Amino acid sequence: MLIRDLLNQGTPSFSFEFFPPKTDEAFDTLVETIRELQKLHPTFVSVTYGAGGSTRRRTVDVVAKAKRELGQESMAHLTCVGSTEDELRDVLDELKAQGIENVLPLRGDPPAGTDVFEKTPGGFGYANELVSFIKKNYDFCLGVAGYPEGHQEADDFDTDLANLKLKVDAGADFVVTQMFFDNHFYFDFVEQARAIGIDVPLIPGIMPILNVEQIKRFTRMCGASIPEELLERLEAIKEDADAVRQCGVEHAAKQCRELLEGGAPGIHFYTLNRSTSTRDIFENLKAVGALA
Repeated sequence: MLIRDLLNQGTPSFSFEFFPPKTDEAFDTLVETIRELQKLHPTFVSVTYGAGGSTRRRTVDVVAKAKRELGQESMAHLTCVGSTEDELRDVLDELKAQGIENVLPLRGDPPAGTDVFEKTPGGFGYANELVSFIKKNYDFCLGVAGYPEGHQEADDFDTDLANLKLKVDAGADFVVTQMFFDNHFYFDFVEQARAIGIDVPLIPGIMPILNVEQIKRFTRMCGASIPEELLERLEAIKEDADAVRQCGVEHAAKQCRELLEGGAPGIHFYTLNRSTSTRDIFENLKAVGALA
C-alpha cells in the first residue's frame, strides 16, 4: 500500500527505520527484530541504503522479506552515491518486481574517506533530480528527507528549506525528518515549511539514545544538536549503560508525547536495528494515554 494513503487514514503513523545487515546472521537477527516490532503495529518500516554493492542488495532483500513474508508495508531508501542512472533504474526495477511501492530517494553522504559528494558520471547530483527521475518513470510513493536544524552542507536554513521544496515540487509525497532532540526545532521547521508552500506530511524522526559517545558522534555527522541539560544528564551517567538507555527512553517518550499533542502526523523511529528501547517508548506512551 502507498504510504501517502496510509498517512491519510486519520490516525498517527508509527514507523521504524533499520539499516541493512552485513552478514547472513545479522540478516536473520534483523528479520526477528522486525517481527518483534510488528507487535506494535507499525504503519511501515524503512531500510537505509549503502553505497557498497552487497549492502545495496541487502536493502532490497530486507524490504522484500518484510513485505512479502511478514506482510509489513516497507520503504526502501535509495541514494545517488556511486550509481549511474542505469544502475539506479536496475534497483528500482528490482524493487518494483518485489512488490515494493514506496521509496525514499536521497542524494546520500560522501563515501567513507571523502568529505565532498561528487556526482557519478551518468548519475544524479541532487535528491530532487532522483525524485524527478523516479516520478517520471515509476509509480512509487516517494518520501524525502527534511532537516529541522538545516542540512550541515547548506549555506543557511532558508537555502536548505528551499532545497526541500524542490524535492516536494519534484513529486515527493511526504517528508521524514532527521533526528532532533529539542522539539522546538521541529515545530519551527513545520511553520517555515508551510509558509513557503510545502504542504505534504512532515513526519518527525526520533532516535532513542543508547550510548553517549555514539549519539555525540551521530549528531556531529548529521548536524543535529543535543540540549545542554540533556547532555549534562547523560554525561553524569555515561558509564552506566542501563541508566543511559532509560534516560534515552524517557526523553524520546517525552518528545513523542509533545509532538503528537502538537499535531505531528506520526513518529518515525531510528531503531539502530534494536527493538527494546522502541518497545519501552511505546509502553511509556500507552501508560500516559498518548497511545490507544
